Amino acid sequence: MIQLSDHFTYKRLIRFTLPSIIMILFTSVYGVVDGFFVSNFAGKTPFAAVNFIMPVLMILGCIGFMFGTGGSALLSLIMGQGKTEKANEIFSMLVYVSAFCGVVLAVLGILLLRSIASLMGADGKLLDDCVFYGRIILLALPCFVLQYEFQCLFAAAGKPSLGLYITLASGMTNIILDALFVAVCSWGLAGAAAATACSQFVGGVCPLIYFSMIFQAVFIGYAVGTAPIVSYHYGAQNSGEVKNILAKSLLLIGVCSAAMCGAGELIGERLSLLFVGYEKELLEMTVQAFSIFSVSFLFSGFAILGSSFFTALNDGLTSAAIAFLRTLVIQVAAVIIFPIIWGLNGIWWSIVAAEVMAVAVTGLFFIGKKKKFLPQ
Repeated sequence: MIQLSDHFTYKRLIRFTLPSIIMILFTSVYGVVDGFFVSNFAGKTPFAAVNFIMPVLMILGCIGFMFGTGGSALLSLIMGQGKTEKANEIFSMLVYVSAFCGVVLAVLGILLLRSIASLMGADGKLLDDCVFYGRIILLALPCFVLQYEFQCLFAAAGKPSLGLYITLASGMTNIILDALFVAVCSWGLAGAAAATACSQFVGGVCPLIYFSMIFQAVFIGYAVGTAPIVSYHYGAQNSGEVKNILAKSLLLIGVCSAAMCGAGELIGERLSLLFVGYEKELLEMTVQAFSIFSVSFLFSGFAILGSSFFTALNDGLTSAAIAFLRTLVIQVAAVIIFPIIWGLNGIWWSIVAAEVMAVAVTGLFFIGKKKKFLPQ
């Protein structure tokens, strides 16, 4: 069994983080699975509604990542200092606070979803479908928040494989119920939303049952997996192992980034056929977007790793700055400017440009804080 206190070789690092990577990938398939069944069995407008409103739902659920990554870093740091009882107290507080925040966000989301979707540009049937689909899923938002949080905390507890099993169960629940509700029962958007809500319940409640008895996305998953290792060794003042993890992580992220970019370019058309093969013009547009967007994989992993790394070092301000600049400031500015110059393709190139600039910002933070966190 791999312990946080171990020395991490490449093999051991991959073994420890792989379950977290797969967990994030399965969590990310909610919109994909719903989109597949809705597109093929309910039509274009419901499919557009799923893709249109899903980012809003994911953003609300990501408060669980905020509690999970920050809490995982803090817990691992305290455990590295040998303060197990204090770690248990902080864990309980994290669960209670995040669950409460999930309830509050669910209520606000249900009340404000129509206004949010309208501000984003939805109207008519698309707006109605967005609100209908989103409100059903928001009923399970507290569970979704806990699911995201526990994905991080399982790694901090030294049991990433157990977290993987629960996430696989959640993902399979979504797939099976989507097939039943949408394809067999023809419930359309309602069926897809109900399937996702049920799977989030599985992903959020099962870990809660486990943790009540005992306390123990590809780039995001890796970052989540490595964060508790970094926090533990930083808390134990083992700067050599912190440097070891960072160096190996940069190499692994670089290799994975190149592989993901290549895979995106190679299979983009085949994936697009699954969702929009019924309309030639829409298919061509989707393939072009996929080809451009795949380039962003070359850079996104480094910014995600950087943000998670500073969280693991309990420098939440720097971590938040990287995340805020990457997702809101830089990307929003690029999305506004690039389409004016390059039209529709400018939307996708803006994401690539934002990731490049985010990596540059992350690099500057590393250089500026190297002496503080990575002393010689």
